[in-house]
Amino acid sequence: MKIYTKTGDKGSTALFGGTRVPKHHIRIESYGTVDELNSHLGLIRDQNINADYKETLIHIQDRLFTVGAIMATDPEKVVLKNGKERLNIPKISEENITRLEHEMDTMDAALPPMTHFVLPGGHQTVSFCHIARCVCRRAERLATALNDIEPVDTNCLIYLNRLSDYLFVLARKLSYDLQAYEIKWIPEKQS
Repeated sequence: MKIYTKTGDKGSTALFGGTRVPKHHIRIESYGTVDELNSHLGLIRDQNINADYKETLIHIQDRLFTVGAIMATDPEKVVLKNGKERLNIPKISEENITRLEHEMDTMDAALPPMTHFVLPGGHQTVSFCHIARCVCRRAERLATALNDIEPVDTNCLIYLNRLSDYLFVLARKLSYDLQAYEIKWIPEKQS
């Protein structure tokens, strides 16, 4: 199979099911941003971090491929003519969402209480995490905008929301583990 098909040379692409849409369609933007997020998670995973975090990130990356596949499927062609689902893969489950919550609770229990917002940064790995968090929020914004037009699997929306929270807590935990200096955001007083 060749990588280049030339079918998108005029600015359109095919969803799963064959429906062609413009490459700037919000559905393409949505799952393209999920793909971008997945790449950022790979960058975090490539850092010198705890093996348990790496294992969790691999699981999240797998789940993001599922989110992308679900979003790349034309909602009108989810079910084949024979009655079977087009995507023969495990969907995003309550357990996937609960796993993120459990991971956050475990990390948060080891952290001092948060008293201020902190400026993103302090260590390159922490910064990568904050960038991923922001990309995740963008993916969520696009997915919810798409959901206003065409239905998006509810668990995908919940998963993206929970994942951005997870990435925030992971950034805090990595700051703690790496003993990174955190700059608290304390707004200047207005004169």
